[in-house]
Amino acid sequence: MKILIIEDEKLLASSIGEFLKSKGFDVEIVNDGETGAQYAELGVYDLLVLDVMMPGLNGYEVAKHVRSKRLGTPILMLTAKSGLEDRITGLNAGADYYLTKPFDLRELLACVNALLRRQGSQINELVFGNTSLDLSSATLCCGKNAIRLSAKEFDIMRFLLQSGEKNLSKEVILARVWGYDSNAVENHVEVYIGFLRKKLASIGSNVRIEAIRRLGYHLEVCGDD
Repeated sequence: MKILIIEDEKLLASSIGEFLKSKGFDVEIVNDGETGAQYAELGVYDLLVLDVMMPGLNGYEVAKHVRSKRLGTPILMLTAKSGLEDRITGLNAGADYYLTKPFDLRELLACVNALLRRQGSQINELVFGNTSLDLSSATLCCGKNAIRLSAKEFDIMRFLLQSGEKNLSKEVILARVWGYDSNAVENHVEVYIGFLRKKLASIGSNVRIEAIRRLGYHLEVCGDD
């Protein structure tokens, strides 16, 4: 699960980030609202942890921007403001939950898990065509045939399965799997797509990874010959 923390208090952001990493999450941190909005707009995150009081774009404005792009990414809003009107403003801006500072990290984790469950992000299996991906074991299955995926193969396959027939550009896959600031290049995506195609074929899957020039990749179910 990939989480973006948008928080201008660097010490707090780092503390939250390290805690969530220790719980198995993939975490990225930005320290201002404008950059946070740009990152969030990529649509590659499973959850946004968003501070309210920031210079430039505040949390309310970032949440509104995210929702204006028709992104359904869950938003956990953090703030020192505990008044009813502040909570209402946050929820109306597009936040899914409103956590008041100071908070216990255990409460933060409970909120994160609850929001991910609500979005269906913690199901055990993704299915497309005659093929499924077991999220607990990173195993690609088709009937009685199964094959384990490497970490990067798993991340890409999961992203493709979640998106189905929607095209994913190489840039978006790079940001999702390698990270927004990674030095990885588009050739990395092409190589791993090749690996996945071979593994799908090896288990008799009827799922095909299709490439469309300049648009990216999507999944299709092969018709019967």
